[in-house]
Amino acid sequence: MSAAQTQPLLKEYVRKEWVDYNGHMNDAAYALVFSKAVDQLMIELGIDETFRKQYQYSIYTLETHLCYLAEAHLDELLTVTVQLLNSDAKRLHVFFTMENKGGKRLATSEQMLMGIDMESGRPAPFPPSISTHVQNLAKIDEKKEKPNEAGRNIQIPSPR
Repeated sequence: MSAAQTQPLLKEYVRKEWVDYNGHMNDAAYALVFSKAVDQLMIELGIDETFRKQYQYSIYTLETHLCYLAEAHLDELLTVTVQLLNSDAKRLHVFFTMENKGGKRLATSEQMLMGIDMESGRPAPFPPSISTHVQNLAKIDEKKEKPNEAGRNIQIPSPR
């Protein structure tokens, strides 16, 4: 899992079908890229197609908070990194950051992910091999500063 910490977790180019009438990537495409990043995180943790079939175990997204910081344009290279903010036996609180080739932050996605027993459809603790990967990621990310956007609420400020 260390490679995902020093290198982008995901690289993706803005596709033509993602560009909207405003001339930049539409909001759903940002969510799609972050969803692909979750898929890649699962692979990095050891939850690939073979693992899912063998152990009937996966990760579901419970909640997402997406912040749009700047526009992404056609054919622009996007990179996504991940930071583990917190975890327990069956949940991951993660923070994804999307940047362009120049390192400009374009968007962030804070997510709560849950380990799921696919046979029962119920939450389940991470299998031991996955738990080990999560613990290793936690050791790396515990030294990182919490991103400014993490834990934000959506609200209109009250007039004073």
